[in-house]
Amino acid sequence: MDSFDQHILTLLQRDASMSLKDLAEAVNLSTTPCWKRVKRLEEDGYIRSRVALLDPERLGLGLTVFVQLKTQRHDSAWLAQFAATVTAFEEVMEVYRMSGDWDYMLRVVVGDIKAYDHFYKKLITSTDGLSNITSSFAMEQMKYTTAFPVSR
Repeated sequence: MDSFDQHILTLLQRDASMSLKDLAEAVNLSTTPCWKRVKRLEEDGYIRSRVALLDPERLGLGLTVFVQLKTQRHDSAWLAQFAATVTAFEEVMEVYRMSGDWDYMLRVVVGDIKAYDHFYKKLITSTDGLSNITSSFAMEQMKYTTAFPVSR
């Protein structure tokens, strides 16, 4: 990946709807070489998808909850079932298998405490093997970005 690719990725992270013409001008390439670079970056997996980022507040989803889980089981069959269960919940935005005191962490986005309680009840009744759950409610989002640093 050269500086042109890095610049393309930086710009597309800011605005994936940018026209090819504008993108090419911004990185000082003609449109065909720029298009070829974008296609290669997609084919090589640097660009996974192009999406619209929505405002959760406008959608009535103003509560972010970080849920930490401990489990009684760690076998591959349980993990596969757990992953299938939690990734199917539309409230779950991210799932991580962790090191340290907690086995898993979820980022859950819901409208309010009542909606979180409903999610919590679905989680505990559909997931065997959980031994401890703790929830932390985000009071304020101080930074949010989807943009990765691409320059090396």
